[in-house]
Amino acid sequence: MVRQERALRTRRLILEAAASVFDEFGYEGATIGEVVSRAGVTRGAVYFHFASKRDLARGVVEEQFVQDGVPERNCKLQEFVDTGMVVAHLMPRDPLLSAGARLSLGQGVFEEFGGGAIPGWISRMEALLTTAGERGELLPHVVPADTAWLITAAWTGVQIQSQKLCGRADLELRVSGLFQHLMPSVAVPGVLGSLRMGPDRGARVVAEVAAARVAEEGGEAASAGARPRVEAVAGGVGVG
Repeated sequence: MVRQERALRTRRLILEAAASVFDEFGYEGATIGEVVSRAGVTRGAVYFHFASKRDLARGVVEEQFVQDGVPERNCKLQEFVDTGMVVAHLMPRDPLLSAGARLSLGQGVFEEFGGGAIPGWISRMEALLTTAGERGELLPHVVPADTAWLITAAWTGVQIQSQKLCGRADLELRVSGLFQHLMPSVAVPGVLGSLRMGPDRGARVVAEVAAARVAEEGGEAASAGARPRVEAVAGGVGVG
């Protein structure tokens, strides 16, 4: 178990280093040597986890879907908005997301990685919209697959323009504006009025997730600390 946890930590360390390299130099300019240097591991450790630079780039793209960044909501359209706003908040701060975007959209790289992260985001957003439709949150004309494709494309365009004009400094503001413009054509009035789509929404959700994780870890620690006492009492009863 300890060895497995160490391997997972090393893999994550390599992915984070690779993300910073891909984000800075692009796919063509990135080298395994630079990844080794930034990760502080051996070249053998990199090749143990990833067979090639291409495999490493795929790992960076796929890792963003492993992270649990958005809590499940009763209102699926709020979860839909939260997903877009959390990514907008993290994109300038998380090299894995930033590198994933660059690898997905770079010239000559898109075809090699089958669209990169884009198909995954479309699929995730479509699933949320489908559930929202089943719960009566969507206007009658909304087709989840079409809407997921269009909103993902619009989000991507906003991200590219924000990157070009100001290095993503206004990305949260612009994505908030995107949702405020588009959601009236998606959500039924009763749901639309309850949606939280402000520029600070992503930061609030990230803070919510962090607080929940701390509380969960504290509960597990308390449970682990209490367990020996329970076992001791049980042992005492058995002896008696």
